[in-house]
Amino acid sequence: MPDNGRKEDHRGEEAKHTPDQIVRKLREADRLLAEGKNIPEVAKHLEISEQTYHRWRNRFGGLKADDAKPLKELSAENTRLKRIVADKELEIDALKEVAKGNF
Repeated sequence: MPDNGRKEDHRGEEAKHTPDQIVRKLREADRLLAEGKNIPEVAKHLEISEQTYHRWRNRFGGLKADDAKPLKELSAENTRLKRIVADKELEIDALKEVAKGNF
């Protein structure tokens, strides 16, 4: 896949918004909610689903833009480390089978 400058999210899908963009959109959502709009109207205005709004609110709700990027980086690092551990566990299982003579 060509590198188009987009990052992948924790599910391996292209992330459509950077952490900074998410925090900005949540601030905009707060403003719209304070003006009396409801969540479906706010989500439509931000061009996201209600589900995405709630997921973002849970993950990034109290963060400032400067705080969101390190959180996203830590999440990506955590995913990478989990993959490494899973690979090592597979190697250990394979070595145990070889040691038993079951190959």
